[in-house]
Amino acid sequence: MKESLLKIKTYLLSGVSFAIPFIACGGILIAAAITFVPMTSHGPDFSQHPTMALILSIGTTAFKLVPAVLAGYIAHAMASRPGLVPGFVGGFLASEIKAGFLGAIVAGLLAGWLVNLIKRAKVPVWLKPIMPILVIPILSSLVIGILMLKVIGVPIAGFMIAMQHALETMSTGNAVLLGCLLGGMIAFDMGGPVNKVAYGFASAMIAQGNIMIMGAVAAAICTPPLGMGLATVLKRRLWSEEEREAGKAALAMGCIGITEGAIPFAASDPLRVIPCIVGGSAVASTIAMLGHVGDHAPHGGPIVLPAVDHRLMYVVAIFAGTIVTALAINLLKSRQAKEPSA
Repeated sequence: MKESLLKIKTYLLSGVSFAIPFIACGGILIAAAITFVPMTSHGPDFSQHPTMALILSIGTTAFKLVPAVLAGYIAHAMASRPGLVPGFVGGFLASEIKAGFLGAIVAGLLAGWLVNLIKRAKVPVWLKPIMPILVIPILSSLVIGILMLKVIGVPIAGFMIAMQHALETMSTGNAVLLGCLLGGMIAFDMGGPVNKVAYGFASAMIAQGNIMIMGAVAAAICTPPLGMGLATVLKRRLWSEEEREAGKAALAMGCIGITEGAIPFAASDPLRVIPCIVGGSAVASTIAMLGHVGDHAPHGGPIVLPAVDHRLMYVVAIFAGTIVTALAINLLKSRQAKEPSA
């Protein structure tokens, strides 16, 4: 069992190593675009800045490729080159059905497993040369596509609708509980469907005159990447060189409210990272709610500070959530393996 889990972790790390440059590229380009345009009550205004809008479009494209790249190279690690096509197809479809990076991980693992299963099939000698370049890609992509579009997508969509209704009901009740739940949802899949439900709900509440919901969500949005980035700074010896580089990119993305900056860490070690970032974001969101923080812009992170009411509490909320995340993940990693001597 332990050996199987280690193999899966190796596959995930392989996918993450290829996805990190896409995340860093997209995050930095989006950060540059948002930084140099005015912030309005409706978010960044690119109407008079076509160059920044172009940079934003390129950065957004790099981000859109992340699920496909992640799934593709997870499958590649499992099944070599024949796993690339179904992995990429499954990852892209995971993005299309709003399954986020978690859906991409499932797609990559399924694609790799399926390709290995097909490889073991006995086929005529004349068919063997075209198996890896024609038969395997077509069969595996077809199966993975059907699974993603007809099996995985439908329950996810229904679950998202149910959560939306639940949030609407809670908005009239316990504000602290709502803030905690929204923060956890924002961090759980870092830009995936659960995140988008919470973000969409907060954005819709701005139009109804309730900016406190967005204030809580805005504080939670940046906490996962800031927390993971800080963790790599506080205890460098716990992290590989690649992870420390990802931490630098995460800090930059956290400053401009890009939750996806934490994806490389969560994809490589989900059982430890996800609970830590969920806890940190829940703390940030709850403090923001208690501090009556309001955000007039449908975005998050320090970059929207000019559009925030009760700015001091907003900063306190982000700081507290970041510290909780960093300390929690470093504690878990310290227990995982003994630190090398200095």
